Amino acid sequence: MLKDDEDAYGHAFYDYQKKKRGYEIAERDDGYLDLSEELESYFCEFDKWPNHVKHAISFARGTILDIGCGAGRHSLYLQRQGYDITGIDVSPLAIEVCRLRGLRKVKILSITEITPKLGIFDTVLMLGFNFGLFSNFKRARWLLGRFKKVTTERGRIIAETYNPYRTDQREHVDYLEYNRKRGRMPGQLRLRMRYRKYKTPWFDYLTVSQDEMKEIVMGTGWKITELIDGDKGEYCVVMEKN
Repeated sequence: MLKDDEDAYGHAFYDYQKKKRGYEIAERDDGYLDLSEELESYFCEFDKWPNHVKHAISFARGTILDIGCGAGRHSLYLQRQGYDITGIDVSPLAIEVCRLRGLRKVKILSITEITPKLGIFDTVLMLGFNFGLFSNFKRARWLLGRFKKVTTERGRIIAETYNPYRTDQREHVDYLEYNRKRGRMPGQLRLRMRYRKYKTPWFDYLTVSQDEMKEIVMGTGWKITELIDGDKGEYCVVMEKN
């Protein structure tokens, strides 16, 4: 759970919910700063989602766990469709915003704290680029093993990421090489989020090509059944149990 002074994106969501405007900043460990999209994107309705996400969410079924639910846009959409969905996030204020927006089942919890005590689910949702929460190759495979224990026999994972190699921006190309030299996956970002005076702790955030995705999943008890491409290197993956 994030402390209040660490809850940068939670404060950003809460301010937006209260009709205040602001921007998140993503700070990378090489000093690169990125002003995020307007916060509206975390709150937007289905008709404004990218087509690859609209397609991916159509694979949701049964009881659903939304990991890193943020301000709740995916969970709320599915709840309105009649699904039994639980949203989790490490941000207390993000969870509060979800409650204010009408999401019924939410919990402050990190991805590594998921156990069968939370429930057994038919679908694990990791949209909003939340494949990144796997952090690194080893932890991704470990967590995929954990997810087998919290899903039914027809369990399904729907995740979104982007191909880090789909760039010609010098700073990003240099960062890929910087990661290679220190023994990390090229798309393994080291980030913290900032908003006003709030800063999250530094964390690893994993982005992978489709070939790297296949390598991560191989031998975990999951298989890739769908790869759904976006327009600019983003894509969604659907996995099912072997």
